[in-house]
Amino acid sequence: MDQNETLSGTNNAQGDQTNNQSMEALLASESLNIDLPKAGEIRKGTIASISPNQILISIGAKSEGVVAGKELEQLTEEERSGLEVGQELDVFVISPEDSNGNVVLSLKRAFEQLAWENVEKMIDDETVIDTKIIGFNKGGLIAAIGALRGFVPSSQISAIRRAQSTGDKPEQRYQKMVGQPISVRIVEVDRERRRLILSERAASSESRSELKERVINELEEGQTYTGRVTSLADFGAFVNINGADGLVHLSEISWDHVTHPKEVLEVGQEVDVKVINIDREKRRIGLSIRALQDDPWKSRMESFSVGQLVEGVITRLTKFGAFARLEGDIEGLIHISELSENRVEHPKEVLHEGDVKTLRIIRIEPEQHRIGLSLRKVDSAAFADKDFKMLTKEFENEESPEESAEAKTEEVQSEEAKTEEKPEENQE
Repeated sequence: MDQNETLSGTNNAQGDQTNNQSMEALLASESLNIDLPKAGEIRKGTIASISPNQILISIGAKSEGVVAGKELEQLTEEERSGLEVGQELDVFVISPEDSNGNVVLSLKRAFEQLAWENVEKMIDDETVIDTKIIGFNKGGLIAAIGALRGFVPSSQISAIRRAQSTGDKPEQRYQKMVGQPISVRIVEVDRERRRLILSERAASSESRSELKERVINELEEGQTYTGRVTSLADFGAFVNINGADGLVHLSEISWDHVTHPKEVLEVGQEVDVKVINIDREKRRIGLSIRALQDDPWKSRMESFSVGQLVEGVITRLTKFGAFARLEGDIEGLIHISELSENRVEHPKEVLHEGDVKTLRIIRIEPEQHRIGLSLRKVDSAAFADKDFKMLTKEFENEESPEESAEAKTEEVQSEEAKTEEKPEENQE
């Protein structure tokens, strides 16, 4: 082999090595750019192939995702017939990679998750949905809302449809309605409990916008009306008064703490409400249930006054102060600035939950239901005069031991005198 052939072979070997390095770099670069799927997320995908046993869907990963087994069985014939190669749709990622290296997908769970998000928007918009009755149970009808099944309680079925239902058994009343069209409005959504409550009555009410306009003009602020709960949401309850819905905000349901309206109210329940606000421009009605109830806070606060010394149990510590429970289950705040004359970084430096402390009331705000307490002002000279007067008043209200003993002696002597007189009376 001459020198030129040797050089040529060397150059070819170096070229192959360079090409291999370039290919590896390219593959590594493409791998970094791949948006790997994560379990529980919803992705856009394109159907690559459909067979009786599986559906392959491209979602931009290293390998195509697969819908097979029980995930495929969950699809109805109608849903499967609506699928075709090249179709773009949403998919739910069950597992980023199975034992065969495939991404495991679900169409049904994607349909359902998006459907729940959709109905949660519909309840706020008061959307009327045209659908059909797909079943029934002893309590009412079942209607399809996208991929979900909603329940129409018998109390929420329109008067016209109820007039058509006869018989004692659900089959007699509702069987003939299956397959019929129905217009409904969503009145309650609880995704965790998979609870979707519908109302035909709310949807079929005559031109709701005109009706609401008329009712708003007739309502008066400060007046009490009887209404019916039509829907529940995290932020409050909607109550229908004379055909128009008003909102009872969560804070206006009860004087007691309520986390969700469903704790004290249910759809269809009849309640008395007070109109506290009418926004005629935005056509909104503000209602209150608790305004018709006695405020227990005010009666509990009758025994407290600013400057008074009280005993409290520390219930919570926060970075801005500590909460203490007083007599009557009244809870007040000791701001961090009221804990000590010295600088305190966190209440845990001077207090612990469960501690029983003597505290001074420094502020009472009846409308906000707030009471301010102080630990550092318990021995404050500024309140010395008030403390002296309170002590004097307590002393005057209490009977001294000497007075009590004298009274008891007089009572005994009086009883003895009566006893001695009785024999003489009997002899006479």
